[in-house]
Amino acid sequence: MNIVTAILLKVISTLLFAVMGALVRWLGDIVPVGQIVFFRSAFAIIPVVLFYAWRRELWTALHTGRPLGHIGRALVGVGGMFFNFGALARLPIADVTAIGFSSPLITVALAGLLLGERVRIYRWSAVIAGLAGVVVMLAPHLSVGQLSAMSDTAALGAIFAVMAALLGAAAVIQTRRLTYSETTSSIVLYFSLICTAAGLLTLPFGWLWPTMPQLVGLIMIGVLGGVSHLLLTESYRYAQASLAAPFDYAAILWAFLLGYFVFGEVPGPLVLVGAAIVVAAGLFVIWRERQLGLQRRREAEGSPTGV
Repeated sequence: MNIVTAILLKVISTLLFAVMGALVRWLGDIVPVGQIVFFRSAFAIIPVVLFYAWRRELWTALHTGRPLGHIGRALVGVGGMFFNFGALARLPIADVTAIGFSSPLITVALAGLLLGERVRIYRWSAVIAGLAGVVVMLAPHLSVGQLSAMSDTAALGAIFAVMAALLGAAAVIQTRRLTYSETTSSIVLYFSLICTAAGLLTLPFGWLWPTMPQLVGLIMIGVLGGVSHLLLTESYRYAQASLAAPFDYAAILWAFLLGYFVFGEVPGPLVLVGAAIVVAAGLFVIWRERQLGLQRRREAEGSPTGV
């Protein structure tokens, strides 16, 4: 276990994801979302294939015994991607990032309801507190007037961000089901392939012929997304998930900095308060999971030999 390496990989991953989000934010007002999804998925395949070929795991990535499971997981995931990119085109990066951090809390709830995992009162309390934080963040965007006029950009962006968090949590649940029989490499590769096809299906609805800077930006969205995903996965090879997971929240810092210096976006007070609640709830869940893991380990070590 190399904790420093794990933390470094995780922090770099969150930075690259944040830069990718900034590029989506820049292109979102110009390029159709389906076209961005296509480039995000198609060009993510390049670093993924190169990496698994270098590791001599390409055949493992291609081999699957559950193609329908991959399709189901990818459809949920690509739905979340569409909503996330739609939100980034309409809301500040920090707002979308903060709302997105409710996804792990929703995953805890879904794991208890759909996978039969035991979720005790402590984690349910954190889920409820985190969702309350999301409500606080949504308040400025979902006023009565905005809800009555659904064309409002901020209101739609807020709804899209919530839908992205929900579908992101559902994708995690489906991923957990796949991991019982599928490798991580196959899940990553087939997700990218199916999302590429889904993005390509939007071509008849009108794509933009990009300028050279826009084309470079679209390609970078895909490459950064692929590299970020690989670094994220690799970080868990060097340390336990409970040790590396808290550094996911570095994304909030990158989002604030990129939003301010690139787009001149300053989060409102309710967004800051709501984000603090969501982050605190998420960190509590991670801490609680680690405590339970240590407790289970102590109980296993204390069991009589042969039991």
